Order: sequence, then structure tokens, then C-alpha cells
Amino acid sequence: MKSIYRQASYLISASKMAQLPKDDGLEVAFAGRSNAGKSSAINVITDQKSLARTSKTPGRTQQINFFQLDENRYLVDLPGYGFAKVPKSVKEQWQRFLSEYLQTRHSLRGLILMMDVRHPLTEFDQQMLEWCGAFEMPGHILLTKADKISNGKGNAVLQQVEKHLTGLSGDISVQLFSALKRIGVGEVHKKLDFWLN
Repeated sequence: MKSIYRQASYLISASKMAQLPKDDGLEVAFAGRSNAGKSSAINVITDQKSLARTSKTPGRTQQINFFQLDENRYLVDLPGYGFAKVPKSVKEQWQRFLSEYLQTRHSLRGLILMMDVRHPLTEFDQQMLEWCGAFEMPGHILLTKADKISNGKGNAVLQQVEKHLTGLSGDISVQLFSALKRIGVGEVHKKLDFWLN
């Protein structure tokens, strides 16, 4: 399945439920705080330089972006949270839309949650993990920017997050990841293969 990610192409951006593609395929969504390296991760996973737009200003993804792999499989880039300089009303609107998408989308098979390895388990991350448990949605955490810290420190954070997960309900796994050094790309592909088959 590896090459299927290389053929990912931009399909559509949606800012309300009515704009989403038909709900009859298989999709995996990517979520994370605005500076967790989500766009870079999507680009490395698909082996494309600029499929997901990376920005110097975190929080630029303000819609749900769909990337098509084939007729019925998609990767979905969710709005980043935390740093977007937008009015509170707009933020609340995003949250309602995001919440509705996550709760009602039949095609959604799993959620990849990005956390900066140097600042894991933020309030937003915890909310997403609780949501996964509540709605029985499988999740997979990428501890991004693993190249920024030593191996020893990275493994310590990995163990800390694994320990945190044992106290939660739901099927959540975790790994170290670096878009820059391509650490952990094969592991993500295996998870995606499993969910999208």
C-alpha cells in the first residue's frame, strides 16, 4: 500500500458539514496543535513536498482539507488549534464543526494526533484523547520533532505518554516521529494501511 500515499492529491476544503465529500469511503484524520508539525508530517507520509501547506504562521489550516488516495480512501487535515489568531466566535464555530465531523462521520476510521515531543499531553491533546475514548475512535499519537531531543529523552517521553494512556479507555498507540529526519514514517504507514483496508 506504500505507494498509495504518494498519489495523494488535494480534493476539497470544507468549512461546514454540507461541503464534505460523500460519507461512504475510508478516511483517517490528522489533528494537533498549530505548531505540532502537522503539515510537515502529512507531506513526509505522502512523500510530497507541499501537499499540505506548511506555514510560518501556525494555525493557518482553518478548514477541513481532504486529500484523496484513490476512489474511496482519504487523508483529512483538521484545523490546527492553539496559535491561530482569530476571533473567539470563529474558534467556537470551528470547534462545533470539528466536533460534529468527528462524532458523525461514518467514513472516519482513525485519528492521528500530533504532539510536539517537547510539550506532550497539552489540554487540547487530553481533550482529543478523551474524545477518542468516548466515541470509541482508534487513535495513534505521533510525538513529532523527535530530532530536536536526544534518543534517551525521546524514549523517556514515549514511556511517559504510554503510561498516561494506560489510564484511558480506547485503542490508542504512540510512537516517536520526525518529519525532518524521516523517523517513524514506516510505522505510520503500517497504521494507515491497517485503518484504510
